Parts: sequence; C-alpha cells; structure tokens
Amino acid sequence: MLDPLILLALMGVGMFAGFVDAIAGGGGMITVPALLAAGLPPVAALGTNKMQSVVGTFMAVLTYWRRGFVDLRSLIPPIAATFAGSLLGAMTVSSVDTSLLSIAVPVALIGIALYFLFAPKLSDADSTARLAFGPFVPVMGFAIGFYDGIFGPGTGSFFTIGFVLLFGLGLTRATGATKALNFTSNLAALAIFIPQGHVVWPVAIAMAVGQLAGGYIGARTGIRYGAKLIRPLVVVVSIALAIKLLFWP
Repeated sequence: MLDPLILLALMGVGMFAGFVDAIAGGGGMITVPALLAAGLPPVAALGTNKMQSVVGTFMAVLTYWRRGFVDLRSLIPPIAATFAGSLLGAMTVSSVDTSLLSIAVPVALIGIALYFLFAPKLSDADSTARLAFGPFVPVMGFAIGFYDGIFGPGTGSFFTIGFVLLFGLGLTRATGATKALNFTSNLAALAIFIPQGHVVWPVAIAMAVGQLAGGYIGARTGIRYGAKLIRPLVVVVSIALAIKLLFWP
C-alpha cells in the first residue's frame, strides 16, 4: 500500500501531465518517470500510466468537442482503424524489433519540432489538404496506432503533424482530433494491460482525478490561446521527448 502522501503527489503529477498532454501531448514523459520513482515495476508503470492518461485524454476530447473543435462523426472510421492498429501493435510487440525506432523516432520528433518552429503559415485557420480526409485519415490512424502499440513515444506529435500537414486542419482542430485518436489507441493498449493485471488501481485512480482537472484546464487553455500556445509547446515537447529517447531510453 502506497503512502497517502505519495498518492497525493502522484495526483498532482497527473494534473500537470494532463494539462500538458491536452495541449501538446507528451504527458507520459512526466507520469512514467514519476510512477517508476514511486516504486512501480516497469510494466505496471506502463499499464497504470495508460489507465490514468485515458481519463485526462477523454476529458480533453470532451472539452474540445463541446467547443466545436472535434467532429466525432467524421472521425468514426479513423477511431476504428486506430483501435485496430494499436491492438495489433500491442499483440505483436514481443515479435517486433524496436531497436531501430529508438533512433528513428527522435530524429522524426526533431523534424516535427523544426517544422512547427519555422513553418510560416501554422495557425488556427484550416489550409488546403494534401490528401482526402475520408479515405486517408483511417490509414494514418491505423499506422500511428500500430506504432503506439509497439513503441509509443511521440504518438500525439505524429497525429498532430499528420492532421496539419496532410489534411490541412488548423492547429486547435488538429489537437482536438489528435486527442480523440490518442484516446482510442490508449484504450486498445488497456485491453491488453488490464486482463494481464498490469494496472495498480489505487495509483491509477489517484492520478486519474488529477488528470480530469488537468485535461479540462489544458484543453480550455489550448482553445483560448490556440496556435500561439500550441505551436511553441509542441516544439518544446517534441524536442524534450527526442532528447529523452536519445539519452535516457
């Protein structure tokens, strides 16, 4: 049984992570080290992290949707494809060599950071799509969902850059859609983690309470300030995650 003060501290960690994740993703960079520091074994830390983050992501999706930045009807096929891809990735992770990803993913994240830093027309206004939304967003959802199932770091950044660069969504709408697909891929992972007993429920519940508040405040903040906040935060989170993967995998 964990000390109540540790649970309270983890609740605060969950709130901060939910705030950051609702705007730019990368909340796992904050929560997973905190769970390991609290003494959870690595697999239990990953399972518990997925459980608590699902709550914050759901709150973020709900907030973006209520403010009109998420069209759930158009996302139904991508949601289904993302769930299938993530579930398949989680089921096949033991037979996939992810060593190459430990180098390729940080390089991709640095590329995303540079794009968000220097691209001149990134704003909340939609732009011309390079690919048709209907047939190709499910393909993106399946591919990134599969990646999330076998490896995971940077999933939110990859969804966001896809929605902006390929499908022409403004940054706030792209962030809302990203949260919807991220929520789905996390649910698929939980379908594996929960039956295997890898969720420490007292910790997950405590952090989920913090995530509820953090996800709501983060989504409201992202909606209020839009691209002016989302753009620099995506840059910071992508670079921080790339550094972590390169030097502290």
